[in-house]
Amino acid sequence: MLFEIPKKMVKFFVPGPRYRVVYGGRGSVKSWTIARALIILACRGKKRILCAREYQKSIRESVHFLLKSQIERMGLEDEFIIRDTEIVNRWTGSQFVFAGLHHNVASLKSMEAIDICWIEEGETTSQESWDVLDPTIRKPGSEIWVSFNPINETDPLYQMFAIVGKRLRGAVAFQVGWQDNPWLPKVLRDQAEYMREHDTERYEHIWGGKTWFKNDAQVLNGKWFSKEFDLSRAFTSGPHIGADWGFSQDPTALVKSYVEVLNPQDMGKTYVNSSGDEGFLPLRRDLYIAEEAFALGCETLDLPELFDQVTDVRKYIIRADSARPETISHMKNQGFMIEACEKWPNCAEDGVTYLRGFEHIYIHPSCTRMLEEARLWSYVTDRLSGKVQRKLSPGYDHGWDAVRYAHESMITHSPSMFDL
Repeated sequence: MLFEIPKKMVKFFVPGPRYRVVYGGRGSVKSWTIARALIILACRGKKRILCAREYQKSIRESVHFLLKSQIERMGLEDEFIIRDTEIVNRWTGSQFVFAGLHHNVASLKSMEAIDICWIEEGETTSQESWDVLDPTIRKPGSEIWVSFNPINETDPLYQMFAIVGKRLRGAVAFQVGWQDNPWLPKVLRDQAEYMREHDTERYEHIWGGKTWFKNDAQVLNGKWFSKEFDLSRAFTSGPHIGADWGFSQDPTALVKSYVEVLNPQDMGKTYVNSSGDEGFLPLRRDLYIAEEAFALGCETLDLPELFDQVTDVRKYIIRADSARPETISHMKNQGFMIEACEKWPNCAEDGVTYLRGFEHIYIHPSCTRMLEEARLWSYVTDRLSGKVQRKLSPGYDHGWDAVRYAHESMITHSPSMFDL
């Protein structure tokens, strides 16, 4: 059985290495190629293949769907039994199993006889998870395959595999890009070339596979941090849940967040400034982004399943984008307490002011899409002068729009021209 792969990916399959690592930007067909290779290996002989990622709350967050779709594209449906939690080859007995690495130390140590472990989205893999996983995959001849899109230069797997001179012994590791994909659809090629021309920095990260660094164009620059916290802890306020509906190439987003007041002892207290003016002491607050659910091209009938990924979502009010009243009505009929948000002139700008008013915005590491948006949500930069404009650039704001909707009652409305 044969299949075509990009020329640059050939070195990934050179016999011998225990660690096989490929990294790069969007459109570089990394996951697609690895999925097909594993499917063929599963057809040739009995293999036990662990498909892992750092965070996996449900099977739909794994590569299960990618493998299923590639099996169908390759015309191998009769070769495999596709179950909800595993994929098994009928004839060879090969088995694909799926697991989240984070906080699953005991279950990982019990996984024996793994022939190949594929870590997808390796950029989020923690040092702790790697330190457990690496010695667990110990069957003679076993291999660990890794694919990732670089985020920070300090990420453990980037340090281990992407920096020449520090690369882990016994590894083959290399970078690929969209230019290495001969089957890249024209629509993606056009997107890449447009971003390269108009927003070089974001292009280098998204399409070029370079690590990201903060700058003044980032809307939440200096405010957001990836931080683990107890999702069941008591907060001052929340949960606040908001939804943004997807259109065309935009995803549907549902986000749960909380607010923690840092100086509750000052609630209701007043002060008198040097001019004799009296006012309330300002409250210092942190925002916690706790859970997310994202889906591109999600049909209305599939929305309840998407929303139910967020814990206890049916127990709380959801404030949603008012642009889709028929969708809100449908979700009410499905048992969700959901209502349309209010919109007003400058509401997006007021929302940014509100978000930047927090001391810190902590994003749980499991919220990978919100972390991506925090990095990439930006202001427009003038192409000639390079100066940052106070105009929000479209894209990478869907989750933050959902947060705005959820917190709308706490956002101060700036006066519009009609109020003056």
